[in-house]
Amino acid sequence: MAGGLVALLDDVAALARLAAASVDDVTAAAGKASAKAAGVVVDDAAVTPRYVHGVDPKRELSIIGRIAKGSLRNKLLFILPGLLLMSQFVPWILTPLLMVGGTYLCFEGAEKIWHLLKPHEGHAKEEPASTSGPEAEKQVVSGAIRTDFILSTEIMVISLNEVADEPLVSRAIILVLVALGITALVYGAVALIVRMDDVGMNLAGRTSNLAQRVGRLLVKAMPKVLSTLATVGIAAMLWVGGHIILVGTDELGWHWVYGKVHDLEHWVADVMPFADGAFEWVANTAVSALIGLLIGAVVVTIVSGIKRLRSGTSTAAH
Repeated sequence: MAGGLVALLDDVAALARLAAASVDDVTAAAGKASAKAAGVVVDDAAVTPRYVHGVDPKRELSIIGRIAKGSLRNKLLFILPGLLLMSQFVPWILTPLLMVGGTYLCFEGAEKIWHLLKPHEGHAKEEPASTSGPEAEKQVVSGAIRTDFILSTEIMVISLNEVADEPLVSRAIILVLVALGITALVYGAVALIVRMDDVGMNLAGRTSNLAQRVGRLLVKAMPKVLSTLATVGIAAMLWVGGHIILVGTDELGWHWVYGKVHDLEHWVADVMPFADGAFEWVANTAVSALIGLLIGAVVVTIVSGIKRLRSGTSTAAH
């Protein structure tokens, strides 16, 4: 990873090592697993603010809290037991399962772009959940938790792959530590981001001229930051989904596509050796996002066709 990802990797690895300090035989494994999964945390953190974009500020923390609880429930009650059982009895199924989740992320990202490019009835404008009533807010939270389920599954699968040789009980303890640490990190960061405007208002009300200027700057900038994060969240869905499928095909024995990506990375490294791997990462990410967009577009087309057929069948029946 490059740039800001490095700091995040270090933070998550340190968090996992600290949390596992009382379990001597799994400390190192928990740190390693968390560090390997932390790249996905960036995408999770980028995706989540999209769900509170435009929401009444009084409801932001409540919505984030509900999504965080749903995320932890996903990890501990559904993903963790399922992955442990599959890793014990049918380990070969993990990669195809992850690829199905990646396809869903590609679909959701491409669908969002389609609605932005060609808005139609029911999707012309997404209203803030708080202005549409409790039922709409519930749908927003449910949608966020469904998306989080895919990202959380990837985080847990990556972590599990790093500790696959550990005994079953150790694997379970390590994954619990990863789930708790990463959930706290992601949603703590998201809560801080979306409430930064309140910090700005507080600073703007102080007597210090510097504090007032910083406060006004934060208040003015945060709507743009949140809007940008909403866009980044869509891009992250395509990036993560495409990368899951790219890596999955390689692990299943179809090496040609990922081999071409590696060739591109080597070419970029030869052209720009001074960047210390940053541009290779950018190249891999760009190809993953393009693959995600193409796969997502195909799935959107198929789903739209099925909906039209069902709608036509229903109309004909009446």
